[in-house]
Amino acid sequence: MTDALTPPSSARDFHDRIYRGDIVEIAGNAAMTELVAHARGLVEEALRPHDPQRLHEHLTPAQQIDTLTALQRAFTASADTRRIWRALLASLGLDPARIACDRLHLRFQPHRAPGSVCARHASTATVAFHRDTWGSNLYAQTNWWAPIYPVSAGRTMALYPALWSRPLKNSSAAFDMRALLERSAAGGRTAVGADEAIPHLQEAVDAAGAQPVLVPPGTLIAFSGAHAHTGVGNHTGLTRISFETRTVWLDDLLAGRGAPNIDGQAPWAAPGLFRMLDDRRPLNEVLGCARTEACAHWPLATPVGSGGPARR
Repeated sequence: MTDALTPPSSARDFHDRIYRGDIVEIAGNAAMTELVAHARGLVEEALRPHDPQRLHEHLTPAQQIDTLTALQRAFTASADTRRIWRALLASLGLDPARIACDRLHLRFQPHRAPGSVCARHASTATVAFHRDTWGSNLYAQTNWWAPIYPVSAGRTMALYPALWSRPLKNSSAAFDMRALLERSAAGGRTAVGADEAIPHLQEAVDAAGAQPVLVPPGTLIAFSGAHAHTGVGNHTGLTRISFETRTVWLDDLLAGRGAPNIDGQAPWAAPGLFRMLDDRRPLNEVLGCARTEACAHWPLATPVGSGGPARR
């Protein structure tokens, strides 16, 4: 499913591969090895004396939400997290000064017994099937994902490469990103439920097309935000702990380059989800626009059905 990236690369070559649908695997990267060690150190210290992968044996679902939300915030706020991530991008030939980044996020997916019912909180919920671009409307977006502890076919995320160019019926046309961000700003991240945070698929897809991501800790994958993907329901007896983030290369956003939009119809683009990696300046301030912009009037959005990257 993945294509290996052999550094040194170039920003142009890397992003062209992402925009055409390649799923890039990055192995043997010293910064990624350091990031795994850093994340494990934070998690293991916070959960001591318990095994982080068995946290469900020691914490109730409500306790998991409180503990893991605090851990996610600590990881995102860590200067070491940002330093290592910056070094990693630089090692791939990407200029951190030209990259805008979403939050650097640890995802926890605790084991759940089949048929159990738990509150779907953002810190612990299994993410449903979606394309990121259904919500962000940023087709120059690259997604990054890596396991912090070993994963298995029942404890990972899955991609649907065969759906890259197939339009899917979805709820993006009614997805109000502006309203969600306003509610989150007023009430915090918990003000928006896990199922509200993304648009949803509105047709059946063949589950056999799901390809679980099975890479070892220390390996990172990169793929377009336009790829369909989902969390795999975890009934394995171990918690899945993984790293994820999203980036946008400013040069391509300004030039209107990106993956094709085949089925996204959300009314808003959301550059305000991203900050420049070097100085933390919100991307929308760099672009001179609002945190969310109506797509009908925003020249950087890729029109639906374009069949290829939009160019200005």
